[in-house]
Amino acid sequence: MYRILGGFMLLASSGLASAAPSAVVPEDHYRLIDVSEPRFSPDGAAIVYTVTAPDRERDEKTSDLWTVPWKGGAPAPLTRTPEVSEYSPRYAPDGKSIVYLSDAGEKKDGEDEEDDSAQLWRIPAAGGAGTRITAIPGGISDYDLSPDGRSAVVVAEVGKAVGSKAKTPPPVETERFYFKQDGRGYLDDRTQQLFIVDLETGAARQLTSGARDHWKPVWSPDGKLIAYTAKDHGETDKTLNTEIYVLPPSGGEPRKISPTANADNDPDWGAGVSWSPDSKRIVWLEGMEDKWLYYGTPHLAVADVATGAVTRPAKLDLWFYYPRFAPDGSILAQIEGDRDTWLARVDAKSGKITYLTKGARFAYDYAVAKDGRIAILETTNEKPSELFALEKSGVRQLTDHNPWLNDRTLGEVRDVSFRSGDAEIHGFYTFPPDYDPAKRYPLVADIHGGPVYQHSHEFDLDARALAAAGYVVLKVNPRGSSGRGFDFSRAIYADWGNLDADDISAGITNAIENGIADPDRIGVGGWSYGGILTGYMIAHDKRIRAAVAGAGVSNILATWGVDMYQREYILELGTPWESFDTWKKLAYPFLEPERITAPTLFQCADADDNVPCVGAEQMYLTLKTRGVPTKLIVYPGENHGLTVPSYLAHRIRANIDWYDRWLKAD
Repeated sequence: MYRILGGFMLLASSGLASAAPSAVVPEDHYRLIDVSEPRFSPDGAAIVYTVTAPDRERDEKTSDLWTVPWKGGAPAPLTRTPEVSEYSPRYAPDGKSIVYLSDAGEKKDGEDEEDDSAQLWRIPAAGGAGTRITAIPGGISDYDLSPDGRSAVVVAEVGKAVGSKAKTPPPVETERFYFKQDGRGYLDDRTQQLFIVDLETGAARQLTSGARDHWKPVWSPDGKLIAYTAKDHGETDKTLNTEIYVLPPSGGEPRKISPTANADNDPDWGAGVSWSPDSKRIVWLEGMEDKWLYYGTPHLAVADVATGAVTRPAKLDLWFYYPRFAPDGSILAQIEGDRDTWLARVDAKSGKITYLTKGARFAYDYAVAKDGRIAILETTNEKPSELFALEKSGVRQLTDHNPWLNDRTLGEVRDVSFRSGDAEIHGFYTFPPDYDPAKRYPLVADIHGGPVYQHSHEFDLDARALAAAGYVVLKVNPRGSSGRGFDFSRAIYADWGNLDADDISAGITNAIENGIADPDRIGVGGWSYGGILTGYMIAHDKRIRAAVAGAGVSNILATWGVDMYQREYILELGTPWESFDTWKKLAYPFLEPERITAPTLFQCADADDNVPCVGAEQMYLTLKTRGVPTKLIVYPGENHGLTVPSYLAHRIRANIDWYDRWLKAD
């Protein structure tokens, strides 16, 4: 399945043309390789990481483990398993083996059938055959190794339906307020608990219990405590209040460390706690008051584990990601600014921030060795994420898993700023490879999801494919976006489709006034909140001649009890019966469909509990009833984020075809 060329991986897949086209095409989704999860060896000489690649023949993505020397040299695959995945690698403390998660099925003594749930495996660091360690019913979602390498703390579900192999599944019974989640479906009595696993025998001992979920366990360097994030069910199910606890690996009563009723290390942020080298302090991300939801900016919180005293260094009005203690006691974290995310070092006492990276780039993740050396996972406008060694002189590239892009011609990416009312709005254009400034082009305003997210300087295959098809792609970060502080984000609080729609329209006006966009060939599109805002745009701006609304909804009233955001709705909007005017205002594209004339393609994923298909289906039928050209595409079996390679290619190809039909036809 793989071949090595020039030290780097190329995906060999049947059906790919031998001669690469000169520009990016939707089918390049079959080539796009994803790099993630870097971890240093104990001596800092090597990095193990995960490579996820699409398989065109099997039409799915699978992951393998790779290693690369810190000093440079050819990365090498540690596993080669095209039909199963290996991921989440960790070097054992002695450096001789690597522990990881895998969904490779295997029968163990006493088992009647093959278990393909994610379990802990081990492989020699030098390569060889992997061996399964655990057989926990339902599988493992996360883990951390003990400092002595003898044990692991793992996260696994417990409950009636966990690990069931019944031909007819039992009925779902729930009394929870938060009763469904995208990717997990209906939530019943299942909880995510911590287990201690003996890595020699695979024996597992349940460490936590009760009606509480547990995430992101991290062992202290001295091995005496495990820190983790947890959230109770019951009445607190209605809140976003996650908490930080510590617990000895032998068990006992957990001790709460986080002092506020805010979200602490919300699992959706992807960050776990981090221990100081001396095991005396932990750092985590502390959210703002619940009512501000994702509009608030999480900041660093540091606790003295013995006394419980909490300090908050570098309380910057920007989003922090993945804080970790460095070997010298400073704190490393990614900080999201305007269109860029950089790695920074924070002095734990003074709060002084020193940026370690700069420029038009987006830091996805990083790894820190025991001697302080840092490997960073970064992407740019021109390249997908790759690993780089961070040095005083800058960064030194370690991997290049997408060499096929060297044969692609990419257009210019150009930043833009303009006024919208009393606000300055930022964004950027992606131009066709053969862009001629003397001509006007059809323009597609690409709207990001979130709503609190932003378009960043990162590689975007879909935008490149649109540009290669002859469109100027305008990415605007309207009010409500991240990267510019709390006030900028909360400007659309309980007021969607107003100021943010004005900002997208102002960006379109700017593109027309500067001779870039043809005023008669304007399109908009987006996924998730991008799809929602697309619904507002076609009811807001008559200049739009074609639209693609993916995983969106316009009849907000229809989302109550249907999607996974019941807590967020109550906090931001109130209940529909108590705050009907607010809900009605936000549903204007559905309740005032006479405002819509733009032909619109609606797309959704039929297993999506984030923004269910009902949103697309209702607007599709509404426009169909009114005689506005429309089309509906449903992706079977997919959750909110599409993963099937053919669906990813199909989606952008369908978008291009729809825009071509309405923006290029005579």
